[in-house]
Amino acid sequence: MARLCQTEGLTDMQEEIVKAVRQFVDARILPVATELEHADEYPTEIVEGLKELGIFGLMIPEEHGGLGESLLTYALCVEEIARGWMSVSGVINTHFIVAYMLMRHGTEEQKQKYLPRMATGEVRGAFSMSEPGLGSDVSAIKTKAVRDGDGYALTGQKMWLTNGGSSTLVACLVKTDEGADSVYKNMTTFLLEKEAGFGETAPGLTIPGKIDKMGYKGVDTTEMVLEGHRASADQVLGGEPGQGFYQMMDGVEVGRVNVAARACGVGLRAFELGIAYAQQRETFGKPIAQHQAILFRLAEMATKVETAHAMMVKAARLKDRGERNDVEAGMAKYLAAEYAHEVVEASFRIHGGYGYSKEYEIERLYREVAFLLIGEGTADIQKMIIGRSLLKEYALKG
Repeated sequence: MARLCQTEGLTDMQEEIVKAVRQFVDARILPVATELEHADEYPTEIVEGLKELGIFGLMIPEEHGGLGESLLTYALCVEEIARGWMSVSGVINTHFIVAYMLMRHGTEEQKQKYLPRMATGEVRGAFSMSEPGLGSDVSAIKTKAVRDGDGYALTGQKMWLTNGGSSTLVACLVKTDEGADSVYKNMTTFLLEKEAGFGETAPGLTIPGKIDKMGYKGVDTTEMVLEGHRASADQVLGGEPGQGFYQMMDGVEVGRVNVAARACGVGLRAFELGIAYAQQRETFGKPIAQHQAILFRLAEMATKVETAHAMMVKAARLKDRGERNDVEAGMAKYLAAEYAHEVVEASFRIHGGYGYSKEYEIERLYREVAFLLIGEGTADIQKMIIGRSLLKEYALKG
């Protein structure tokens, strides 16, 4: 086992789980990832394999059919999966966020109804907060839920649903008029059930089709159009309207740890490709790894990979201890994404002209890594979260 991205203090169970995922990635993901990515093909066989490994229920409590593992265990598995193909980690991530929100905020009836089937992957989750004109301003959402008899009618357009087509359960944030004096207390999360696929997948709920993307292919990213879609009162997450913003932000915190883990995996893979190629390619009579310029570049890449991993692990462990980790999750996501981008570009440069060829894996990573700069909040949003929190922490006295 190589020395980078090692994690101290893991239990024997954690070690075994991460090892099993690593072996799965080497045997079942890396050999086919580039071919599937170029074809923009959904990784059905890979997903079925991850179901068998229990990854879909990794953090779901044992009483609900899951493995009851920690956020750290989950993040380390995501790191391994992203090292193989980042899109596969996307298939898992939004499902995990929905399961986490149910575990933390769902009613007992909601937990009993969904979590056992989510643990097996029978029910697949998607997370819907963004809208076409929204950007990072969550308070500006326009999709509304209006009381209609003993339920609600939902109308609006949501954007950037990962697993939008393949999911059967969508945690969707909308506006509700609860009479509160704050816009944030007039938001509610609904658990919307639908069929997998595209078109009208439930009455008044349409998934138009996949969005064509530069990278992050294979996984389906979609819009969702709601036209008077009926939802009952028991589909409100937690049973009480007006709590949606806080529920979503809790989900986003763990989601940012997840994106940091993805960035760690992509960065590690880019380093592996770069250091391997540098020992094979020769110029001026010796492997390019023996040229000081390349050697320095490799050292910088490894240092960034190791630093990002350490930040990600710290953020996950804080959440596992029940502590607020908004600053640490933001720092980890920001740093890991920026470093992954830099490491991928450095590896691309090491590959020279061959890095531009679709025959080489680094070409795929070069397109994929851009997503990490914007997913779960841009670098600028992370800086705002971090900066505001630090001002409160270090406020001048008197």
